Order: sequence, then structure tokens, then C-alpha cells
Amino acid sequence: MEDLHALAEAIGLCRIWWDADGRDHVVSDTSLRRIAAALGYPAETDAEIAASHSRLAEERATPPAMIVTEAGAATSLPPSLVGAELTAPDGSVQHIDTSTWTLPPIAEPGYYALTVNGHALTLAVAPRSAPTVASLGEPRIWGPAIQIPSLRGARPQAFGTFAELAEAVEAFAAEGADVVAINPVHALFAGHGHDFSPYSPSSRLYLNTAMGDPALVGLPALPVDGCDTDADLIDWETALPRRLCQLRALFASLDAETRLRIDRENEVYGAALRRQALYDTLDVHFRRKGAKGWQDWPLPYQDPDGEAAAAFARDHAAEVDFHLFTQWLARESLAQVQQRARNAGMTVGLLADLAVGVHTGGADAWAMGDTMLRGLTIGAPPDPLGPLGQNWMLTGFSPHGLARSGYAPWIATLRAALATAGALRIDHAFGLARLWVVPEGAESSDGAYLRYPFHDLIRLVTLEAHLAGALVVAEDLGTMPQDFGPAIAARGILGMRVLWFERAADDGFIGARDYDAQAAAMTGTHDTATVAGWWTGRDLEWAEALGRLPTDTTPQEAALRRAWERGLLWATLTGDTQPRPAPEDPAPVVDAALHHIGATPCALAIAPLEDLLAEPDQPNLPGTITEHPNWRRRWAVPLPDLLAQPDTAARLRTLDNARRNS
Repeated sequence: MEDLHALAEAIGLCRIWWDADGRDHVVSDTSLRRIAAALGYPAETDAEIAASHSRLAEERATPPAMIVTEAGAATSLPPSLVGAELTAPDGSVQHIDTSTWTLPPIAEPGYYALTVNGHALTLAVAPRSAPTVASLGEPRIWGPAIQIPSLRGARPQAFGTFAELAEAVEAFAAEGADVVAINPVHALFAGHGHDFSPYSPSSRLYLNTAMGDPALVGLPALPVDGCDTDADLIDWETALPRRLCQLRALFASLDAETRLRIDRENEVYGAALRRQALYDTLDVHFRRKGAKGWQDWPLPYQDPDGEAAAAFARDHAAEVDFHLFTQWLARESLAQVQQRARNAGMTVGLLADLAVGVHTGGADAWAMGDTMLRGLTIGAPPDPLGPLGQNWMLTGFSPHGLARSGYAPWIATLRAALATAGALRIDHAFGLARLWVVPEGAESSDGAYLRYPFHDLIRLVTLEAHLAGALVVAEDLGTMPQDFGPAIAARGILGMRVLWFERAADDGFIGARDYDAQAAAMTGTHDTATVAGWWTGRDLEWAEALGRLPTDTTPQEAALRRAWERGLLWATLTGDTQPRPAPEDPAPVVDAALHHIGATPCALAIAPLEDLLAEPDQPNLPGTITEHPNWRRRWAVPLPDLLAQPDTAARLRTLDNARRNS
């Protein structure tokens, strides 16, 4: 099997991997063959393996579309660009080795046109560092993390939109916040009320059109939608179809001048935006017939460049125009939110969130062809918390497709995320170095790690952040790939330091002063227990109810361990200088936790709104779909009223003072 293993190594598959406990695992040859075939390198027989090796050799000999380097560094040319042939008068050919040729250093970051030996390509020159909090003129900043749909505003709506987010940024700016972290606002499936997780989008290039607000851009406000706007939980299945109907009515009412303005402002986004609108038109059409994604469409429509798709666009031009309008509305609405944040005095404004992948049946998977993984989904390998592994049922970029395309889809994705934000969080940033890929239909444990061109991708992140003047936060929770930490630190990218995971060798919690300065300190994330929920044991109640307690752990044993951990946490937060609150009294612990992250040397401190309000329930419980009300909870009153409550106002002052005075 040496040829198979050599092929796997050559295409970036890790045959041996190490888990969180340092134990090594070997990927089966069956899995290697299936994954290699999905990547376009058949490997069932010796002949197929040999042919795949030959294909790889041809690809290595093909000049690249882009070379990525750093400012001030000489750049070695790849083998496909170096080398020359000298033909003598007698017809003999002499090969000249130019493998030592390098490009001279370039000082100014940016994209440069380059021609080498007659081959035209792009040279991307990244700065040494992305913007930092210090470079923006602030020593340490803070802000909340908000789930936009949970917000309420003055007008009754079934879920929060960019209108409520605009109110939120102004309210938090008045409290001293310089940033507001938001959940992903990528495009979902237009009007479809079931696939509503923000981390399973249809496209990362475009926006969730249900979030757009006409009043933010000078159009008539949408009417009350008829849903139960007072409910504690969002009825997405009803609310999203109704929002689509409201937007259709608004579009039908627009005058010719407004439509011309929208068309003119959309023109700059070119054919790619029209393709997104066409996808939404096709998706709405075929969902009525039972399709769940583009793979269920009639075969001719599965080709975005085919005549069937083009004819459909012509025959349904008015519907395509409608979806172009909804993207315009969402884009301009979100831009207004960022502008309001800056006008209110925020140094950063919105901290956008880039999901790790996209729905396999969505627009990106349909439109981007072989730059995306096909026949593979991404997830996580088996670990102590998930013995069977995880399959997120998402797809992402193919490392080989990215290289062939000159990284164009990655650059476009970064630009889309940064267009209306002052900072970007990259979800599961380890995916820039490696992703766990699972063959279609296989168990999660039958996957393997696939390597990505990490240094090129992280340099492009740095370059795009530099061009946008934006901060970057990399979610670096879990088993870190080798050299990942030093690489992001060297480029001024912030890691994440979440209270629950910052443990000492004795299993206690580390002190505030021991946090990494080049990171975002956080009391929690949307996937972790809130401080109040952890202290009261709300998370243990859910674990017991859903049968998710660790193997061989009884509820009584879990409660005893939590009681011990409460003592560890309280000792760290207060030095045991105050009596420990009872489990049913989380408020003092929440206050102390907010002061704790505020007092860290971290450049950025983020507190989920749930912690600022001392709420026991988290927005999302990983590994559940319908068992837990993920992404459905709403606050009882508008945000300004919540922030004005005495306990909440005191917590905001605690965090703000800790940032400024510690």
C-alpha cells in the first residue's frame, strides 16, 4: 500500500493523526481511497493510483495563478515557474536550472500583476501584521456578543433584524463599548423556515435577506407580520415565509426611480450577485416541488453555467430582480448599522462572524464548482466529548480548487465579510490549516484530516484585514495544529480565551493576569454554558435530560464535581475573600466573572449578552437540532430597557471600569 499512502500524503491527507490526549490513530486504507476519489484522485486500483500520481505531477508543473508572500521578504519562485531551455543552432536543447531565482522584496502590501517566463499571475503581498487594537489607538476594548434574532425593538416583529441591531450598537456605544460581536448573517435559504442555523448558510458571500430593514434605507417600514411577536421563542417555520411575502409586497410597491437606483448600486457586484439571485429563484421554485437543495433539481439546472439555468433566469426575470432587491436591502441595512456604530463613537463597530462552511445544498456549493469539496462533508474526529466524531453536514473549499483558482473564492469571502464590519471572527480557524473530512454516507469516525495551504490563507486574511482596516479574531479552541498559534500571533491576529477553558495544571481556573494579551477574553460563547447556567447547573440538567453526561458518570457524580469546580472558580474570581454564593444565587458570580475578563491584559474582552443579563440558558446546545431551542430565544423587552435595569447597568459599569482601570 505504499503507493496509496504516498498518494494520500501528496494530496494532503493525514494518514496518522493525534487526538486531544496525544494518542495516535491510523486512517484506514478504505477511507483514504474514498476521500482521494472525492478529491478527484481515484485510488481503487494500482492503475488508478499511478494515474493520480501522474495528474499530481502535471498539476505541480502547471504555473500557479497566484503567489502569496509577505512585505519585505524575498520570494522564491515555485518550480513550475523556474527553469529555462536553451536551443542551440544544431537543434540540441539544454535545460538551465533557475531554481535559485527569487523575486526581490516588495515593501507595500497589496496585489501586483506579475509575469514570469511569459506566464501572467498575481502576486499577493501581505503585511507582517493585521491591524491590532493598539494600532487603532486603544489600549484595551470591550463589547457584547449578540444573537440578532433575539433582540426586540419598538415595533412588534417575529424576530430581531438589522433595525434592532442598529439600536443595540448605539445603546452599547453609550455604555463605553467599542465593538459588538454578532452571529453570522450569511445568506440562508430565501423564505425557508427550517434551515435557520446561522452556522449552516447557503452562501457566505451574501447576506440573510430576512434581516434587512427598509426603514434603515429610507423605504416604508414593513407591516406587523402577523406572527406571535410576544412569544419567548421564535417560530421560524412561520416567520421566514411571512417575511418573504412582506418583502415581495414592498418590492412590488417600489417606483421606477427607486428600482433604477437599486439596479445601479447592484451593478458593481456583477455576475456573481446575479448568480446568487438566480440560485434563490431556483431554490424557491423547486422547494415547492419537494427539493431540499440543488442536488434535487432536474439535472440541467444543476449547472449554473448551463443553458437551462440561463433560460430560467430569462423566463423568471422579475423574480430574479426581486432577490437582487432583497440582497441590496440587507447589504445597505447592515452598512447603515456599521455607520451608526462608528458615528456613535465605537472604535471597531461590528465584529462579524465567518462560518466554517456552507450547506451542501446551498448557493455556494452550486455556484463555485470544483473550488468546493464534493462528496465530502466536514466535521470533527472522535474525541472524549464526542466518541463517535462529529459530522456538521457542511462543505467548504477544496484546497486544490483554491490553488487552481488563485484563491479567488477565499478572497471574495473575506471581502464580503469585511465589507460591513470593523472586525472579523473566523469560526473554527484551525480549518485554515486542516479540516476533518468525511466521505458522503460514511461515519464521522471514517474521516481524515485534509491539509490546507495555511500560510497562504492566513497571509491573505492579514492582507484583506489590512486593506479593510479591520481586526481579526481566530477561534482557536480545541486541539491546535502544529505552528498554528505562533503563526497567528506573529500576524497580530487575536486568539480566543474563554473562561471555561482557561485552566491551570491542577484543574483550577487561571488568574486574570495570566491570560494571553493577544487574545479576546470571553466569559463564554454561543455554544457554552452561560455563567449563571454553569453556576446553577442548568447545563447539567440539559445533559441529564438528553443523556449527554460523560460515559460512566451519574447525575450525582456530575453534581459533586460541579460543586468542587464552583469552589475553584470562586477562589480564582475573588481570592476567596468573600463568602461563596449558593448555587441558586448566580448574580455575584456573573459580576465577578465580568470583572475577571475585564481585568485581563487581553486586547479585547467580549461578554455574551446572556451573561450581561445573568441569563441561565445558552443560545445553542451543540449536537442538538430540535431537542433544545437553538437560535430561537427572544428577550422579553427591547434592549435599551434591558440595559437600564439596575443589575444590568451595574454589570456594564463593572466591565467598563475593569477595562479602563485594571
